[in-house]
Amino acid sequence: MAVKVREKPKGSGVWWVFIDHQGKRKAKKIGKDKKLAQDVAKKIEAKFVLGDTGLVENDDAKIPTFEEYAAIWISVTVPATCKWSTECDYKIVLNKHVLPVFGHKPVNEINRMMVKNFLMGKVKAGFAASTIGHMKNVVSGVLHLAEDDEVITSNPAQRLGKIIKEKNKHEMLDPLTREELTLLLSTVQEHFPEHFPMVLLLARTGARLGEARTLKWGDIDFHSRFITIQRCISRGKIDTPKSGKPRKVDMSHQLAEVLSALKVQRKKMTLRMGWKEMPEWVFTNETGGIVDKDNWRKRIFYRALDKAGLRRIRVHDLRHTYASLLIQAGESLVYVKDQLGHHSIKMTVDVYGHLAPGGNKEAVDRLDDPMLNLKASERSGSSNEAGVTATIRNLSATTK
Repeated sequence: MAVKVREKPKGSGVWWVFIDHQGKRKAKKIGKDKKLAQDVAKKIEAKFVLGDTGLVENDDAKIPTFEEYAAIWISVTVPATCKWSTECDYKIVLNKHVLPVFGHKPVNEINRMMVKNFLMGKVKAGFAASTIGHMKNVVSGVLHLAEDDEVITSNPAQRLGKIIKEKNKHEMLDPLTREELTLLLSTVQEHFPEHFPMVLLLARTGARLGEARTLKWGDIDFHSRFITIQRCISRGKIDTPKSGKPRKVDMSHQLAEVLSALKVQRKKMTLRMGWKEMPEWVFTNETGGIVDKDNWRKRIFYRALDKAGLRRIRVHDLRHTYASLLIQAGESLVYVKDQLGHHSIKMTVDVYGHLAPGGNKEAVDRLDDPMLNLKASERSGSSNEAGVTATIRNLSATTK
């Protein structure tokens, strides 16, 4: 038998007495008086000594509810461990989807099948895989607090098995070819020249749109030709990049020249507009502020694609275009990882690894043996049947 006094949930100021006896756990909520809770615990221990186990058999005792732990998790744990944009997503998921189902339940009554059925129902309802992933993280995060508090022995939202069919990451890519990218850039240069530097930067660095919109002139090193990506804007708030840390990306000669010319133009514009100082942002709107992503996407990017006669890709596909062209040019996946700012090489391999074969045929060309006699096929032409037969005969003789 054990009687413990605990604050449930931690940080709430509410004290409980927990009684463990013969594999059963009961709880009694005392309130915000810790000393009273300790006194109650002593009296319960005394009753056990006298053989009184009535409290253990009392079914009216309550365990903290999911909603009580959720309040602590979303206000303390999430802000300390997640980016602001993720916190926003979790709040929406918690209030709209999770609390209506689990909020009123004591945490010890929630089992693995309940959680799995909840998530499978959301799959059937057609929610995106990323949203369902957020739902699982929310339920698991809240129950993890209860597990840490030893109110439950294990987290029923973990080890659920397969919930959704994993999408093929390769199917999510829609990069432009080198020729298509050239066509897009030429179209932007002709019809939207003031936006050409931004499109070129997206295509030549693999920067995310939110990273490009918050790029400052101080982030560009024209002498060493690199750009430091150290911030990103999401839902109107500027934060660190998705990886949580800055990265340096190499800057091509063309991009350096275009950005250098843009800086000169921006200085002239500052004088013409009568601004006190040049805007800190590399790419700005008409008033020198940060570019609005939705407006830019619709009025510039999509219109440029239409004028070029290209399919409607996402702005993010310029990032995929950058990566695929690097790989096809023979660059290593490690270099691509560093340029894109992926947190691990596994992510780069999973997303772009399939692009490497065929992109750099010089690799397989180096396997060819210069001693092989292929003259017969050269004389007859590679499409001539006699030439092919002669070539096969020569190869067979060489390998004996």
